[in-house]
Amino acid sequence: MLAGLVDRVARRLRKGERLCRTVVLRLRFGDWTRATRSHTLPRPTDNTETLLGALRSLLDAAMPLIRDKNITLIGVSLSGLDSGETLQLELPFDRPVDPPRALDAALDTIRERYGTSAITRAVLLGKDPGMSMPTLPD
Repeated sequence: MLAGLVDRVARRLRKGERLCRTVVLRLRFGDWTRATRSHTLPRPTDNTETLLGALRSLLDAAMPLIRDKNITLIGVSLSGLDSGETLQLELPFDRPVDPPRALDAALDTIRERYGTSAITRAVLLGKDPGMSMPTLPD
């Protein structure tokens, strides 16, 4: 479910020509309590793999709580949005450079032309994609 949510949110981020700096994981449990976890990335990005990696680490850290309370809802949001035009470039001295954006761009193009169900991640094959909300233009 997390991979599907990140795919949709990252696609909207790129379509709006934005970058985000913080990822937020929202959880609701069987007893109606809620938990929110967030992580600020070292630099703004719109890369799906980078966002998914950060959210997976937040989900892994919350697993003891999830096992104890039974999760009923998972949500993803992005904050610290920036325009891609004003990005401050930095030299990659000790950090790896973001993965190429060509894959994300190709997936976005396919989904725009043939619909969101035309292509999906292998981990989501045969699984319910969940409810999809219509979006208004930005």
